[in-house]
Amino acid sequence: MFELAETIMSTVSLKPLFCPCRTETSVHRFKSKAFKPCFVNCSSKFVVSHVKRFCNLRSPYSSPSTPAAASTDAAILESFQSADVFFDETFPITRTDKVEGKIFVRLDHGKDFNDQELTVGCSLSGKWILHWGVSLVDDVGSEWDQPPCDMIPPGSVPIKDYAIETPMQTSSSTSKGDAFHEVRINIKPNNQISAINFVLKDEETGAWYQHKGRDFKVPLIGCLKEDANIIGPKRGFSLWPGALGKLSDMLPKSEATYYEGQENRSQSRVPDQEKGQLEGFYVELPVIKEVSVNNSISVSVRKCSETAKNILYLETDLRGDIVLHWGVCRDDARRWEVPPAHLPAETAIFKGRALRTRFQPNENGRCSVLITLGEEFSGFLFVLKLNENTWLNSEGDDFYVPLPNSSGLPIENRVDQLEGMQREAKEDASEKASISAYTDGIINEIRNLVTDISSERSQKTKSKEAQETILQEIERLAAEAYSIFRSSVPTFPEETIVESEVAVEAETLTPPPKICSGTGTGYEILCQGFNWESHKSGKWYKELKEKAAELASLGFTVIWLPPPTESVSPEGYMPKDLYNLNSRYGSIDELKDLVKRFHEVGIKVLGDAVLNHRCAHHKNQNGVWNIFGGRLNWDDRAVVSDDPHFQGRGNKSSGEHFHAAPNIDHSQDFVRKDLKEWLCWLRKEIGYDGWRLDFVRGFWGGYVKDYMDASEPYFAVGEYWDSLSYTYGELDKNQDAHRQRIVDWINATNGTAGAFDVTTKGILHGALERCEYWRLSDQKGKPPGVVGWWPSRAVTFIENHDTGSTQGHWRFPNGKEIQGYAYILTHPGTPTVFFDHIFSHYHSEIAALLSLRKRNKIHCRSTVRICKAERDAYAAIIDDKIAMKIGPGHFDPPNGSQRWSSALEGRDYKIWEAS
Repeated sequence: MFELAETIMSTVSLKPLFCPCRTETSVHRFKSKAFKPCFVNCSSKFVVSHVKRFCNLRSPYSSPSTPAAASTDAAILESFQSADVFFDETFPITRTDKVEGKIFVRLDHGKDFNDQELTVGCSLSGKWILHWGVSLVDDVGSEWDQPPCDMIPPGSVPIKDYAIETPMQTSSSTSKGDAFHEVRINIKPNNQISAINFVLKDEETGAWYQHKGRDFKVPLIGCLKEDANIIGPKRGFSLWPGALGKLSDMLPKSEATYYEGQENRSQSRVPDQEKGQLEGFYVELPVIKEVSVNNSISVSVRKCSETAKNILYLETDLRGDIVLHWGVCRDDARRWEVPPAHLPAETAIFKGRALRTRFQPNENGRCSVLITLGEEFSGFLFVLKLNENTWLNSEGDDFYVPLPNSSGLPIENRVDQLEGMQREAKEDASEKASISAYTDGIINEIRNLVTDISSERSQKTKSKEAQETILQEIERLAAEAYSIFRSSVPTFPEETIVESEVAVEAETLTPPPKICSGTGTGYEILCQGFNWESHKSGKWYKELKEKAAELASLGFTVIWLPPPTESVSPEGYMPKDLYNLNSRYGSIDELKDLVKRFHEVGIKVLGDAVLNHRCAHHKNQNGVWNIFGGRLNWDDRAVVSDDPHFQGRGNKSSGEHFHAAPNIDHSQDFVRKDLKEWLCWLRKEIGYDGWRLDFVRGFWGGYVKDYMDASEPYFAVGEYWDSLSYTYGELDKNQDAHRQRIVDWINATNGTAGAFDVTTKGILHGALERCEYWRLSDQKGKPPGVVGWWPSRAVTFIENHDTGSTQGHWRFPNGKEIQGYAYILTHPGTPTVFFDHIFSHYHSEIAALLSLRKRNKIHCRSTVRICKAERDAYAAIIDDKIAMKIGPGHFDPPNGSQRWSSALEGRDYKIWEAS
């Protein structure tokens, strides 16, 4: 139907045909997908009745020589009842409708005459939350503060230190009997509070409602400065729904606003403008809420054995003047054409290339259409038209119904037979396709790096050393691709290939290419094996050992253990004697035993290496702690000179300062030599397979490359954690600068280590917390975090011992954790699961997600095709193996070469697998 779209646009003014214009009465683009739950009973009473009525009507567009439909009604009815069903399918239709209501704000005198009572209400159904705070007299701009305790209604929840969230209670209007939701706030006389600020949130949809794109502001004193968003008498108002989310639909500007003073209503409606409390008032503001409406259309196809005609019956629960816009096609190209008469009643020819038939009400309270078609057609195509601006289709495509041919087999059955014949060939090719997809990711990375280094701008801005690191990364990726190629080359029997002994010997002496330490095999799934409290028992190594088999069965391939060294802080992040491995988590022998156990169950082990800083053993002559003891007995030359707290005599720091302990100067040769020896000792003595590197913002990534080259880890990841970009407290859409800093650090390490994808975590926070799923796609339609730029080096996570646990420095949105895991465990990068989440009520859902990732062989370079990134939903297809959706909005995978089956489903997430 896309060929016909250009013609239709001139008539119905759609841009394009099935994307209606955004007007005040428009409905958003609808999406649906066919499935087969239950089929229409075509011999039921209402179908028979519809057939009788259809057969007694004559098409107004049939030629005079065409016999009337009434002459064949008995034959059609008899054939329809007796024929077998060849096609039965129900297409779900999920659309968005708009419901109008009102928000009202009333300021009255309270029970005590000196008190005031503010009532905020909404007439629309929903789970409404009042998100509010107060402005103080001396506040500047839009600053919020939490109100006094005596103002906070019961059931309220504090939001950080600046706001309150109060659920609205259902109430009834005594005048009209209308149900509405409201919150009442008792206001004591307080000369310090100048206004109450609020926004409304509907928790059912995640939508936020503001006043003119800003917070509502209710003045409590008459001298408050004139402001466009002030709610009060003699002011005009408008409301923008979703202004805290996606500002895409503007409400009508006609607004009913009126004022009723609580005293002397008939005499005056003007509040006291003098200093002091403002008089009472009442204001109404229109509000429009978008609601999801679920409908369906069922299509049944039967074939008359006598006339060989195909009889189609369509029925829908849609209400109103529904028009079926339809045509037929003769082959897989699906080109629309108009079939010859007989045509159903209420049918008009449109532009000579399509037909429009109005649905008729039937005895079942639904609407239906019955159509007869010849056997020369292979398919039936249609879309539905509700009005000039509302069209319904199937995931952006026309609805398509296959028709049985002369052989009596439906087209879909013939396709199934063909697929059955080709199944063996597809299975043989599946392994090659998996290898191809993986190597394609490597090739794309090489291309990006080549483009980066060859661009004119790059040559001007990048130093020779930076260009050299990019070239080395290209060499490393090429070696990895060659390794995969060599492993995929089939082996041949000895008699088919004759090689000289010299050639065979030369081949065996060639060492295999080394896999990069930043990625391991590319299929790693990382578990953080501790939290902030794990040291308290003193037996954590023993406790974790008991869980090794379970963690392996869940699918984890790598575990990250806590810092092993003696430490001033019990958690291990203030190391002192690096060679003393008796810590609060257990003894050195218990650590060795733990690592051995993980190796037995097939899990690699990462040590938490704190290289940025170290706590001293002794004071210098000035009483400053900067002299170290133990095996690494450094003096103050090992401390950077620009840290004023510790009076170091080294060079200036190559990164940011960690102010709680002396920052180590990695530019010193003796320091790097000692640290490389220590890392190699840990690899040999303990058996660590790689590293989690703490606070890598404190020193240059080039030093990390030196340490990785020396210790040769299987896998390494750095903690490069800094703040995302915000404007006036709101998370910016574009976080390219943030992820660029992380990518720059990875590049400085020459790709020898990955980095935790803090950008992705921060964007997930904003998307899930505020129902702003449009954040999950960048300007180029890629994932907006590090995983969108350098996926093989992105280690994704949603929580760790710092952000969650009992520290809670940056806790993931409560109740949304599984949505976060549904994202990172289906996407490229190397996902990390936090220990607290594994052994919690999320256990079964995380286990299912882990199994799905491994079953579909999703890896760090998997490809992502984002299908939807809108206010209420994000959806993507990964490697053409998995389709996923998070958010309350609707999504179904598009019809195509794959057939999708539901694999996992939970609160606001769903995942499909390609059959």
